[in-house]
Amino acid sequence: MNEFEYVGFWPRVGAALIDSLLLMLIIVPVSLMIWGDEYFLSDAFFLGPLDVVLNYVLPAIAVIMFWVYLQATPGKMAVSAKILDAKTGRPASTGQLILRYIGYYVATLPLLLGIIWVAFDPRKQGWHDKIAGTVVIRPRYRGPQTVTFERD
Repeated sequence: MNEFEYVGFWPRVGAALIDSLLLMLIIVPVSLMIWGDEYFLSDAFFLGPLDVVLNYVLPAIAVIMFWVYLQATPGKMAVSAKILDAKTGRPASTGQLILRYIGYYVATLPLLLGIIWVAFDPRKQGWHDKIAGTVVIRPRYRGPQTVTFERD
């Protein structure tokens, strides 16, 4: 396991920002096409079932599908991270990944404490990781490799 390291708080924040930006690039224009300016000016928390599907259901499906097939979202791929089963080091099961996604809600409710937990945990697990039994790892050495040539 020396060739891998647990991914800490700041790289994971960066990955989350990338993923959020990518989702916004899709959701905001679609929301504007459907509701126009009313979407951003309304006092309502939800603008109906389509709003819930667009902002909660579809992103959940997309994220879980990335996790299932690639062990990472585009943001996690940008920081060379993968989500694995904490016990076996193999790809996490679909059930674990769904539980991990639900665990994000648990981790964010108490003032993001379950997310911030990543910064202090020895295995860099947030509450969502602990709930699902997952870890986030990446190669320890990600930079250019040194190549030496022998002289004749």
